[in-house]
Amino acid sequence: MKVLVTGGTGYIGSHTSVVLLEQNYEVVIVDNLCNSKEMVVDRIQAITGKRPVFYRCDLRDEARLEEIFRAERPDAVIHFAGLKAVGESPKVPLKYYDNNLSSTLTLLRVMEAFGVRNLVFSSSATVYGDRATPPLREDAPLVFSATNPYGFTKIMIEQILTDYCKANPSFNAVLLRYFNPVGAHESGTMGEDPSGIPNNLAPYITQTLVGKREKLHIFGNDYPTPDGTCIRDYIHVMDLAKGHMAAIGLFERGGCGLKVYNLGTGHGFSVLEVVNAFSRAAGKPVPYVIDGRREGDLPESYADCEKAYREMGWKAEKTLDDMCRDALRWQEKNPNGYAE
Repeated sequence: MKVLVTGGTGYIGSHTSVVLLEQNYEVVIVDNLCNSKEMVVDRIQAITGKRPVFYRCDLRDEARLEEIFRAERPDAVIHFAGLKAVGESPKVPLKYYDNNLSSTLTLLRVMEAFGVRNLVFSSSATVYGDRATPPLREDAPLVFSATNPYGFTKIMIEQILTDYCKANPSFNAVLLRYFNPVGAHESGTMGEDPSGIPNNLAPYITQTLVGKREKLHIFGNDYPTPDGTCIRDYIHVMDLAKGHMAAIGLFERGGCGLKVYNLGTGHGFSVLEVVNAFSRAAGKPVPYVIDGRREGDLPESYADCEKAYREMGWKAEKTLDDMCRDALRWQEKNPNGYAE
């Protein structure tokens, strides 16, 4: 099976491409490189011994995307491409709505034109907003409860795909709502490479441990949790990548229609528990300070992942210590990320 991976040089897309190639899928990557680098393709080849086909293309360029589909004739698409900085999205909402929604609509039109009926969509736990009570289940009502434009684009795309599947019964869409990806490939040659100051906890900690940041800022220690810091469901990026491959497996077994799955561990860890795990991995303490709460942060969020195991046979296998060790190895080997 040939799988076209949009955003395939990004953090999760690149690791998913590795997993697919190792299982003998053909991989075609389409990425405009706005938040990634083309050298990732070289890293994927070094790990797998196979080079994915790569096209630099903005998904909103419909004519170019049609050329790629005409040349490659993929059997399925995994759609990662999109802007994803939660904190940035309220400042430039039109940029997020234009990029994330327009690119998805263009992709669907081209898929329809070329008879490609299998899509895995990279969604997010942010769709649950601040109203659902953990453990979060796939049947929780969304009622447009996101707290930022990024989250709203995920909800809107889920609705677009839901409506499209209703109108096209032969179309298969798997919506994967995942939680907090952490870690890196065990080789230490691929990992998370955020631009500027990291928005996510793990890369901020690893950059602090290698001396790029002075100290970690923890936003609030007065939440109603055991140690006062926020609790989140963290998942190793390689487990996440295998979840996407499990979704592709649904297509190979026949039509699945519309499916929605959480991808997480089903267990929450506090910010301080993550800090302590990184301290163990590094053999030294992580310097940090406690700041005030950050607007929009929930006290607790973690997944119910039983449905993914029951229907796809997938479950997360790696531990928090695995995540921290692999993330730190990547940062130590690549202190400046993919910068040449």
